Amino acid sequence: MGVTIEDVARRAGVSRGTVSNVLNRPEIVLEATRQKVLAAMRELNFVPSQAARMLGGARNRSIGLVVHDVGNPFFAEVAHGVEDAASPLEYIITLTSTRADDQRQQASLRLLLAQHVSGVLLTPTVSGTDGLRQLREEGVPAVLLDYEGGVDECSVAVDDVRGGMIATRHLLDRGHRSLAFVGGPRRVRQHADRLKGMRNALTGMSPKPAVRVVSTQADTIAAGEEAAKTLRGDGTKPLPTGVFCGNDLLAVGLMRGLTSCGVRVPEDVAIVGYDDIELASLVATPITSVRQPMYEMGRAATELLLAEIRDTNHVHQHLRFVPELVIRDSTAPSRSADAS
Repeated sequence: MGVTIEDVARRAGVSRGTVSNVLNRPEIVLEATRQKVLAAMRELNFVPSQAARMLGGARNRSIGLVVHDVGNPFFAEVAHGVEDAASPLEYIITLTSTRADDQRQQASLRLLLAQHVSGVLLTPTVSGTDGLRQLREEGVPAVLLDYEGGVDECSVAVDDVRGGMIATRHLLDRGHRSLAFVGGPRRVRQHADRLKGMRNALTGMSPKPAVRVVSTQADTIAAGEEAAKTLRGDGTKPLPTGVFCGNDLLAVGLMRGLTSCGVRVPEDVAIVGYDDIELASLVATPITSVRQPMYEMGRAATELLLAEIRDTNHVHQHLRFVPELVIRDSTAPSRSADAS
């Protein structure tokens, strides 16, 4: 028969529960005690069975990260923050993508439960937090990421309504009164909040500028190129002079689609993006963007999750970051404003 946890406990002079904590929650064990248990394991050549621990109900040292799109540079940067917060405590990250689809979200959460993760970071789909009920029933803590939370979970988000207002006011300050919003899918709350902020920025203006809304099926470069075709139409209607895009990928695609048809950015159309991913500053005409602190969001959400994993009396917190405008070459004053 192999060496058991009881053997290690006797050798180290501690309880079986202390040995279990060293294996599953070492951060709650005093360093001197932890070293004594580890020394006993080495002396006895004890190799813990992960499978046995999980069958006994123990959680493994992993965190589920469930996002809309693993290919989106926004979530890639968020993931860097998550990893940097989790790695020092020897947690690994299991990353899944929902593509903002409710069924994929439910499947991801079921998979993570089956893998006995210690906690979950989730960017919810349109169903919101409904999928978290089973996590709570199983005692698995969760933190909402890039989403305003309620009373049952911690959350980390950005004030996207304010971000939409910042982007729109920039276009207004540059004299643009013919405006459009390119964003979607509509089921994604972040895009809806950014459009709401755009409309809020126009409140009280007389005459109030109209906003042409182009809803996309995705928030990718290809979707931005398709939006350019929609804005151009059959060429009988004038293009808007100022466009706010729901993220930078859409802005890059929109600019590519417009310039391929001879529309100049920013001379003919000014474009503002959102997120401030690295690509926004690297394209031929660097894009003005509303910056989100992506890395900081991922790190903060992970720190909240780890705090809850360690402390069952954890008090939920709701962190909201403030976006800021980064002005680049894609926004110039409206020619009609120059003429006046």
